[in-house]
Amino acid sequence: MSDATIYDLSFTDNHGQQVDLAQFAGRPVLIVNTASKCGFTPQYEGLQKMYEEFKDQGLVIIGFPCDQFAHQEPGDDAQIEEFCQINYGVDFPLSSKVDVNGSDEHPVFGFLKKQSKSPLGSRIKWNFTKFLISPDGKTVKRYAPTTTPKAIAPDVEKLLN
Repeated sequence: MSDATIYDLSFTDNHGQQVDLAQFAGRPVLIVNTASKCGFTPQYEGLQKMYEEFKDQGLVIIGFPCDQFAHQEPGDDAQIEEFCQINYGVDFPLSSKVDVNGSDEHPVFGFLKKQSKSPLGSRIKWNFTKFLISPDGKTVKRYAPTTTPKAIAPDVEKLLN
């Protein structure tokens, strides 16, 4: 499994379509577990700004809505998308709602937690945990929910140059 990359995996988007992450090979990818009713929900604004600033240079941002933390993502995929678009203008891809921990953990999060070897432990503790994957698809840097998108921007810029 040491040769595995994020590009070996896929997810289902919020419209029910399978998305092969291989299409993003060679590009930095920021994956965030999101929620619409969380104290960190306003980070959608910063994520969208970052996406607008860097998408033409290759950055991919994918939001993975998750309802595992205090039932802060109660909506269905359509409601989540509508909330994100109306309130934050989000147009980066969103997955269908997933689990990020436990027996039904999405494989993308299993990979990210293993690759990031975080001092935060193997579990995701809360919404808006962020993972920045380098263009090689293997190197993963993990950020706490309190880390703002603006604080991650310098790391993104390094990967784009």
